[in-house]
Amino acid sequence: MQGIELTAGNPLGPLQGVVTLIGLGLAMLVLANFTRAKLVKNTHDFVIAGRKLGFGFGVAGLLSVWTWVVGILMPAATTFSFGLSGLWWFTVPNGLSVVAVVPFARKLKALMPHGYTISEFVSLRYGGSRLATIVVVAGILFGTLQAVIVNLKGASLVVATIFGMNEGVVAVISSIVVLVYIVLGGLWASMATSTLMCLLIMVPTTIVVLASVGHVGGVDAVWQVVAAKGEGLLTVTRRDAFDNFGITFTLALITATVAGQEFWNVAWGLRENELGRTFFWGGTLYYPIALCLGVLGLVGIALNVDVVKDLGNDSAALAPFLISHLGLPNWVIYLFVIIVLSACYSTVDGALTGVSAITAVDVLHRFFPHIRDSKLFFWTRLSMVITIIISVAVVLSGVDFVTLLLVTSVIRGAVLVPLILSILWDKMNALAFISGTIGALVVGLIARAFFPGELISTSVVIGVSTVLPLIIGSLNRDRFDYSILAQARDI
Repeated sequence: MQGIELTAGNPLGPLQGVVTLIGLGLAMLVLANFTRAKLVKNTHDFVIAGRKLGFGFGVAGLLSVWTWVVGILMPAATTFSFGLSGLWWFTVPNGLSVVAVVPFARKLKALMPHGYTISEFVSLRYGGSRLATIVVVAGILFGTLQAVIVNLKGASLVVATIFGMNEGVVAVISSIVVLVYIVLGGLWASMATSTLMCLLIMVPTTIVVLASVGHVGGVDAVWQVVAAKGEGLLTVTRRDAFDNFGITFTLALITATVAGQEFWNVAWGLRENELGRTFFWGGTLYYPIALCLGVLGLVGIALNVDVVKDLGNDSAALAPFLISHLGLPNWVIYLFVIIVLSACYSTVDGALTGVSAITAVDVLHRFFPHIRDSKLFFWTRLSMVITIIISVAVVLSGVDFVTLLLVTSVIRGAVLVPLILSILWDKMNALAFISGTIGALVVGLIARAFFPGELISTSVVIGVSTVLPLIIGSLNRDRFDYSILAQARDI
């Protein structure tokens, strides 16, 4: 790798950036409009795709929804920080977390074939308990806002850096682009566009990484330079990777899938007998993406990139830094931007379909059961607009995203175990569910305020949300009749 020097990054220009943002959006718009004309006839089709999703749409939808902008930037970042141990702890739990939904989704899909949302399940499970439903809805909506905000912020940082644009402008354009095409067809539009974006993530990722590694001398050259540095960079057993984010990251991922409405949208939208293999391949196909992008982390190590001077003390900036400073051809840089935007657009539209399902089923249909479909359709779409407006406002405000992520992770983490117990254990009651979630939320926030690091607060949240429901549930003499879940009906 001798003679390889990092060059000064020269922005490609704001005009090219705007054209790229809108051009990709127009392609999605054409596909979404075609899907709407062919498949979306009512709110039921809009929210749950008529329960007609097949294996292909399902896999592409899961993969693209799960491949956040974080999923594009973090494989290189964790590899750069911890070597292959970082890549191991980032990659392996990602695929397994999607597959982890299968046993719970199979049971609920069999017991509640006409279900839409996980909060609808909680409402039926606990006799319409408003507090239990509010807890779950709050957790899901906070998680959805987190997904939209983080992806808009991440894509804005990358695009603004590469094209010399204002981050706020990028966030506004990106949000409008996604909103325009997703309000046309809801879940059908999300699945159809995700199929294209899945290809725009997987294929360009391979090309960009091959071009980058080839530019610096090839895989062998990178491997030898990294190996010479020692420090366990090429092993998967470094303890610091586990201690810093391994276990807490794994739990956060499982919470994001099991308690994430966008995944339940797909589960209830799939045709019969497609669920298991769809979720298996939806999770597994992320592995080649992460492993490929992780190679950029080794390139960063080999080129002695300085995390403070070059990356502003943020290792997540490594991949865009390398792509814009290696002296690569412009077409490679454009491909990388396409990868990032595809990850952003697909995750945001998936999150918005989750919001639409909650609005239609848990708010409008619950409190206004006789609402006309035209009004239901209107308000369901409006919920997407409101979500985007809030998300963009948060991005433009410059709020501390670390705090936002931490608080959201506590809320969703507090719901995880009580939700699983609700699905699997017939002695769970509303008191056990509410005590477990709210107790874990309060104690978890206190622990996070007084103890540094993720491990203690995460352990407290999981511990409290497990112990309290088990104690209260074991004292419950009644057993829930799961056949009641069959009362759920299509809207």
